Amino acid sequence: MEPLVVYPVKTSIFRDGNLADFIIREVPKNLIQERMVLAVTSKIMSLAEGRLFPHGEIEKVDLVKKEADTFLGEIGYGCFLTIKEGLLIPSAGIDESNSETGHYILYPQDPFASTEKLWKSLREAWGLKNLGIVLTDSHTTPLRRGVSGISLAHWGFKALRRMVGSKDLFGRELLMTNMNLADGLATSAVMMMGEGAECCPLAIIKGFDLEFCETTDKDELRIPLAEDLYSPLLTKSLIK
Repeated sequence: MEPLVVYPVKTSIFRDGNLADFIIREVPKNLIQERMVLAVTSKIMSLAEGRLFPHGEIEKVDLVKKEADTFLGEIGYGCFLTIKEGLLIPSAGIDESNSETGHYILYPQDPFASTEKLWKSLREAWGLKNLGIVLTDSHTTPLRRGVSGISLAHWGFKALRRMVGSKDLFGRELLMTNMNLADGLATSAVMMMGEGAECCPLAIIKGFDLEFCETTDKDELRIPLAEDLYSPLLTKSLIK
C-alpha cells in the first residue's frame, strides 16, 4: 500500500475571476499526475461565485436562517446550529475570517455543481483521465476542541467505501461499517492547508487507493435526519 501524501499549495491571494484559470496557474506542474485528488477550500469557490454579503444589511441570525436548510437554534459564541448541504454546521457555513472586504462569505450556491464544473475544466486542461476534487471546509466536533476538515462536495471518485459483508481481523462479518473517504481526505488536506494566514487554499493528495468515476452521487454520504444516529438530539432541538 502506498503512503498517503499531501502537498499544500501556497498561492497568491485569490480575489475574483475564473477559479480554474487560477488553479492551473498556481499548481506546480510537477505535482500533476493521474489518480490525484485536488483539495480546494470552499472559500475561494465562494469568492469566484461572488457569494458575499455585506455586514449591516441584515441581522446575522436572519441571514443564517435564510441560508440554512434547517435552523436548530442559537448556541454559544455568537453562533447558530444549522443543517446546510447535508452537514451539521454552525451558522450555515457563513464565514467572516479571511474576508478582505469584511463581507460575510456564504457557501457556494450549489457546491456539487460547482465542483463538477471545476473538475471538467481541470481534467481537460491537465489531460487527466482519473482526477478527484474535494471541496473542503472546517468544522467542529462535539466534545472536542479545535476544528478539522470536512468535505462540502466532491467529484470524480466514489466517496463511500462499503464494508458491510466483509470480514474483520478474526473473520466476523461487518454489519454496519462503511468508510467515509471524502471527509478523510478533506481532514488530511485541511490539516496541511492551515486555518490562518498560510495562504494555502489548495492541496494535492496522492497515494490513496480510490475508485475514480465520471459522475458523482451527491447523496452517497448523506443520511436523512430521521435515520441519523443522533436524530433524537437533533429532532429535540427542532421542538419548541
